[in-house]
Amino acid sequence: MPAEASRPWIIALALVGFLTVSGGAFAAHALEKTLDVDGLARWQTGARYLGLSTVPLLAVAWRLEADPSSRLLRWSGRATLAGALVFTGSLWLLSLTGLRWLGAITPLGGLGMLLGWALLGAHAARGPATRRDGPGRGRSSG
Repeated sequence: MPAEASRPWIIALALVGFLTVSGGAFAAHALEKTLDVDGLARWQTGARYLGLSTVPLLAVAWRLEADPSSRLLRWSGRATLAGALVFTGSLWLLSLTGLRWLGAITPLGGLGMLLGWALLGAHAARGPATRRDGPGRGRSSG
C-alpha cells in the first residue's frame, strides 16, 4: 500500500494514464472522420504529452515514499499535473472547437510541465533526505 504522501500522486498518475489511453482511442475511433488532419494531429500531440507527464508523476510518487516531506517533489507534481492538463486540454478543445485563441494557452501548459521536470531535477540534485536529531525529527532536503 502506498504511503500517505504518495497516494494522491498515484491517483493522479492513474487518472492521467486513463485520460491518455481513452483520449487516444477516442481520436482514433470517434474523431478520425470528423477532424481534419491538423485537428487530429493537435489532438494526438495533446495525448502524447499527457502520456509523457506520467513519467515525472511516477517519479514524484516513488520519491515521496522515501522523502514524504519534500516540498520540491510536491511542487514538481503540481506543476507537471497542471501543465499537462492545461497543455492537453487546450489542444483538445482547439481541435474540437476551432477556437484559435486556445492555442495561446497551450504554451503555459508546456511551461508548467517544464517547471515540473526542473523541480524534480532540483530535488534529485539536493540528494537524499537528511535527518538531524534522530529519525523523524530532522528537516527534509526538499
